[in-house]
Amino acid sequence: LVTEHKLLLEVFLWSTCFLIVLQSSNSLKASYEDWLLTYGLSVSPFHMRWQTALFNRQFYNWGRWKPRFLYLWFSIGMVFGIVAMFGSVILLGKTLMQTLTQMLTEAPKAQNDRMLQVVVSVLSLRLYLGVVPGVNLPVSQLTYFFSAILISGVIHEVGHGVAAIREQVRFNGFGIFIFIVYPGAFVDLFTTHLQLISPVQQLRIFCAGVWHNFVLGVASFLGLFLLPAILFPFYYTGAGALVTEIAEDSPANGPRGLFVGDIVTNLQDCPVYSVEDWNSCLGDISDKSQIGYCVSAATLQQLSFPARVYRRLDGTVECCSNNSLTDICFSYSNNLNNHLYACLPARKVVEASKVCRANTDCQKDSVPSFCVTPSLENQTRLIRVKHPPHIDMLYVGHPLHLQYTVSLSSFVPRQNFLSIDLPVVVETFCKYLISLSGALAVINAVPCFALDGQWILNSFLEATLSSLIVEKQKRELLGFLILLAGSALLAANLALGLWMVTAR
Repeated sequence: LVTEHKLLLEVFLWSTCFLIVLQSSNSLKASYEDWLLTYGLSVSPFHMRWQTALFNRQFYNWGRWKPRFLYLWFSIGMVFGIVAMFGSVILLGKTLMQTLTQMLTEAPKAQNDRMLQVVVSVLSLRLYLGVVPGVNLPVSQLTYFFSAILISGVIHEVGHGVAAIREQVRFNGFGIFIFIVYPGAFVDLFTTHLQLISPVQQLRIFCAGVWHNFVLGVASFLGLFLLPAILFPFYYTGAGALVTEIAEDSPANGPRGLFVGDIVTNLQDCPVYSVEDWNSCLGDISDKSQIGYCVSAATLQQLSFPARVYRRLDGTVECCSNNSLTDICFSYSNNLNNHLYACLPARKVVEASKVCRANTDCQKDSVPSFCVTPSLENQTRLIRVKHPPHIDMLYVGHPLHLQYTVSLSSFVPRQNFLSIDLPVVVETFCKYLISLSGALAVINAVPCFALDGQWILNSFLEATLSSLIVEKQKRELLGFLILLAGSALLAANLALGLWMVTAR
């Protein structure tokens, strides 16, 4: 972060000096402006854009390809855009209410609210304010993030451009811009032509952007869903979770830990066939109480040794030396239901025993046995991780630490020369496209000033209310009030979303 701040400071200082030089020399300023105009560039504080007519022929070819199909395609997009406009208002209203409730009650977020959380974060994304590298977006994910934004923006504008040509609106050019550090795209249409066509034709053009974002999201979802079949000749799935990366500070590091290329097949008694199973098993282990192990009375007496018992600050009991790296304090109940504790070598207990929850689970054997459970601090778990052919890893700590510091993949290469990272890259990029392109479709459909929803609303009112509300000024006033309410709703979500990000 310190390096990033220095880089930003240097860029700011050099930019300031450059602008001072330009302002002090009229000839240099004129030459600089002519150079920008020649190459279609435009530079202003925090904003740079490039526009070109190089792709005009390609856009015209797309816009004239199979007119009947394009008419049907953009008509479906028009219906989707109108539905999305109303749906976005309902979604934003529900998001705002849930965010306010969460702020007032500090209740934990429910799993089924993830879509709403994505929308809240993308509100600030659409206005290029909410995603801060290194704060609420890992630096390692920046390539996926900016690539997905750029592709979503290009597909969005291609929709507008092709639809405009289909409706006989002159197409002036296509361009790409950067606002602060966030990329985007735009198309330049002839405004007079756009104003002369009917409101229904305008709707097809204005709704084409969100429609194409939706289609891109669906296509990315299908690609993600079919990825195992697409990569089947090179990678197989269902054998476990392949370790692709381990953080340097991960507790899974070490001679008896995990290594890149290992395949995890079990967490405790929970089988692991994919990354989803890995996350699900860790979630169950975290939510449920610590699992125990059946140990015979004779073995318990042989392995245990006397130690001083004391209580930790959280009320749990410790009976082993703090310097011990192999022994763990176990608790169990005898036939008199007395709580007893024994300091036992963890690996011998775990590897030579079957799992249990109570003494009754161990009574099936003819040998008297007890169910001994690790006596650990709250939320800390002893987890047995199987990754054959290596010796099992015994992990002691919070399950989330293991989840956050170990990266895995469900795809195992069939040949050693194949990259273990390629499926992860494709999978992660598809997920970013799904979330960003889908969310941008929702946000752009909001009836708010400066968004596509503003033009969708105006054209929709002209197409539906021109016979009911004859006076154009009244229709414009109604549209203005709706846009004002939509903008306030969006701004409220944006403000609360940014507050939630910065407050935590």
